[in-house]
This record gives sequence, C-alpha cells and structure tokens, in this order.
Amino acid sequence: MTSHTTPGRPPAPAGGARRRLIRELLLVAGLFAVYKAGRMLSTGRTDEAHHNAVRVWDAERALHLPGEGAVQRLLLHSDAAVHTANTYYAAVHFPATVLFLVWLYLRRPGHYLWTRRALAVLTGAALALHLYFPLAPPRMLESAHLVDTGQVYGPTVYRAAPAADTMANQFAAMPSLHFGWALMLALGMIAATRSRWRALWLLHPLVTLLVVVGTANHYWADAIVAALLLGAALLVIPRPAARTDAAADAVRSLPHPRRTAAPAAPSPGDAPASAGAAAPTAPHPAAPASVPAGRGAGEPDPAATLPVPAGGER
Repeated sequence: MTSHTTPGRPPAPAGGARRRLIRELLLVAGLFAVYKAGRMLSTGRTDEAHHNAVRVWDAERALHLPGEGAVQRLLLHSDAAVHTANTYYAAVHFPATVLFLVWLYLRRPGHYLWTRRALAVLTGAALALHLYFPLAPPRMLESAHLVDTGQVYGPTVYRAAPAADTMANQFAAMPSLHFGWALMLALGMIAATRSRWRALWLLHPLVTLLVVVGTANHYWADAIVAALLLGAALLVIPRPAARTDAAADAVRSLPHPRRTAAPAAPSPGDAPASAGAAAPTAPHPAAPASVPAGRGAGEPDPAATLPVPAGGER
C-alpha cells in the first residue's frame, strides 16, 4: 500500500502558537519598559512630592482613616514579622503577577486577554497619575513618625537616598500598583476558576494591603485610588464569554472512547454456513405424562365431546 502523506511539513497550529507567544512576550515587555521609563520622569520633583504627602496625610486624618502607624506597630513587635513583610513587598509582587499571567495564557486564553487589558489600562492610568501627582511615601514624611522598615530591617528594593536611586522612582506612591495588581490577580483567578474555595484568592490583596501600609511604603489612599482605577478599567473592558474557556475544559474532561474487541476470525477448519442449510427444527410438544386406564393411546377423550352448558360448566 502506498502512503500519500507528505513528509517534512511542520504543523501550522504549532507555528501559530509560537508566534502568538512571542508577540505576547514582546508586548508585555514593551509595556512594562515604557512604564518604567515614564516613572523616572518625576524623580526630580522632591519638594512637590513632599508637599503632596502632607496633603494626603491631612486628608486621611480628615476622613478619619486609621493611621498607617497602627499597622506598623503590629509588625514592629516581631523582627521576623517585619522581615517577612519586607520580603513579601520585595519578592512577591512581580513574580506572582508573571506566574498568574502565564497560567492564564496556557489554561484560560480568554481570561488572559481580559486580564492583560485590565492591567495595561490600570498601569497606564497609574503612570499618568505618577507624572501629574508625584507623592513621597509615608516613610519619608517626618510628621508621620514612621520607620523605614526596609532600611532598618531589610530587605529593601530602594536606596536610602531617593536621588541616588536610578532603578526606581520613590515618588510614585499613588496609586499603589502593588495593591492594584494583587487585586486584579485575585479577581482574575476567581473569574477563571470554578473551585468553591476560589474566594480565598482575596487574601493576596488583603495581605498586600497590610504589607504596603505596615512597611510605610504607601498610604491607605494609594490603595483606594488603585482599586477605583481598576474598577473603572473593568467597567470599560468586556469580560470574556463564559463558554470561551469552559469549552476547552469540557473537551479535556470528556472520557476517552473505549476500544471494542474485534470479532474473532474463523479458524481454517470451520466450514462456512451454506445458503441451503436446513433451519433448526422446533422441538416437538411434550407427550402427556400418563394415559387414563381403559383408553388406548390413540383414542379421543370422551369428556372432550360432551356439550358445554350455557353456564360454561360441563
């Protein structure tokens, strides 16, 4: 038998998937690079950033928001707690977001596009606000009397002098993208999964909120503004259809078809049934068990010839 398959042709879906992956990586990396470069434009506005910090602090007290120092005092009771909070602030924010996007890209493509667009809108709005409203974090505000836990206990991602920090803009406190990205991570996982425990993902933004406030890197207002910007982004970005990713799960969950055994081939010694073969005869009816005395086997039963009365009884 001659095969008609053409060898040496790569499957088209694999090449298309590779191109989409490269395009997504370049897009996300490009957006992040633009954001990092844009943040550095407000690094030299020190006086304006400290003035805005006083305004935010006074506004929070006027709104009777709890002081950031209340959370920090809880952390300062234990060196291990402070060190853990600093590590969470420095090491969880970005890697957790990357892993979240990778998982969505591989398992929930529809939710990935929705989440990526929401994060892009949130980050772009944050960049505009960083440039318009530079803000010194509460650890730099003398009237707040807060401890820079990163510098005192470590680890930290910032230099002691903001002017010497060429890798980060320390005057970009509002909004808190630590909290905004963590909140989007939780909402995205709740929307993309169907576990009855999926609400526990909200613990991530809650812990992030306590960490950014307790380490004196952000005000309560920074998290509030981040939540409002994310809410506005989610209002204008259409959510993925419920069946977009559910269809793929349904296909994966289908049971594999069971193989049925092929009928056994006849042995060489078996003769095929001929068309003229006689059909099997039906068995003869059973003979009566006994014959009444005085009557031959072939004689009819006299009782069977008697007339039947009208009542149906003999």
